Amino acid sequence: MVDPTPALLRAAETRLPQLIEDVRRLVEVETPSEDRAAVARGAEVVAGLIEQRLGLTPETLEIDGVTHLRVRFGSVPPKVLLVNHQDTVWPHGTLARKPFTQQDGVLRGPGVFDMLTGLAMSIHAAAILAEAGEDLTGLGILVTGDEELGSVTSRDLLLEEAAEARAAFVMEGALDTSLKIARKGTSMYTVVVHGRAAHAGLEPEKGINAGIILGQLLPEIEALGSAEHGTTVTPTVLSAGTTGNTVPDRAQVEVDARAKTIAEQERVDAQIRQLSTDIEGARVEVTGRINRPPMERSAAEELYARAEQIAESIGIGQLTGAEVGGASDGNFTAAAGVPTLDGMGATGGGAHAEHEHTLVENIAPRTALLAGLIAATLSDSDQ
Repeated sequence: MVDPTPALLRAAETRLPQLIEDVRRLVEVETPSEDRAAVARGAEVVAGLIEQRLGLTPETLEIDGVTHLRVRFGSVPPKVLLVNHQDTVWPHGTLARKPFTQQDGVLRGPGVFDMLTGLAMSIHAAAILAEAGEDLTGLGILVTGDEELGSVTSRDLLLEEAAEARAAFVMEGALDTSLKIARKGTSMYTVVVHGRAAHAGLEPEKGINAGIILGQLLPEIEALGSAEHGTTVTPTVLSAGTTGNTVPDRAQVEVDARAKTIAEQERVDAQIRQLSTDIEGARVEVTGRINRPPMERSAAEELYARAEQIAESIGIGQLTGAEVGGASDGNFTAAAGVPTLDGMGATGGGAHAEHEHTLVENIAPRTALLAGLIAATLSDSDQ
């Protein structure tokens, strides 16, 4: 086994220019999640990088039209799984106004933080160990194409790959040098109010204004949250009506719900489905479901303790553990009983926002940390 010493950090620092170049290659292929052809093109670029840096040809898996990549070192199921996605939230054309840049120690560009730098780090951490002569049998790298949509087609694939794993390292980014040791579970709903259309000028009294009814429901929806339990229920995207001179016969709102425990998720799920209106002739329809279960601290504690030890051995400073509201594929692996450590990727911020960025100074240290964790966990699985 490769010893987690400063040599790992030196190896990562040596590879840093090449790693940044690979991030650029990934960022400059736009992969909005809804565009399956674009996601497939992105997968081709990722596959090319893996072949170039690791000498392995990833297996391309198309599930319900969405392209995913799977890499296994050796013929055994993964004992260590690196969890990545290469789809992004950014629409086509973003790159033209927001190109990849490296300036003053900061990388910018669509998807650079969420999570293309982390993906490049996965590849280079494995390459560091391979160059050092480490036996990587039992290492798996998964790169999915629909994480930003809730991992609808990739969830079963993820759980299949992680089924025998002793560790799942999720390459999402972190706001500082912390690692993510707990995440809230997520649920997504659409609340639709059905009313009755009428001419807004000639006979508005014959209509049932769905927009007004929905507006009355919004405080009730938000009140399903619980500050005591850390549960949030947030109305987000709203729409109503079809034309400016018609009483809206339909209005809807998307609802984002997040909770620390499965019990809270189930409570919200039951109560949101009870939404109704007393207005005769109108009705309320609720669709959606619990999407990702919570990632609880117990799934990360042992891996986090090991990460602290390796960070000290490498000489990269003290780590911190963070509990966050955002969800990831780590929620799925943790709920399946797989030890999971999240936020292993880039440091920076601005996920899904205009100021998205990655800090260069932490790329090499965190790549070295990942390499040390991979080696240590694989060594455990051989015993």
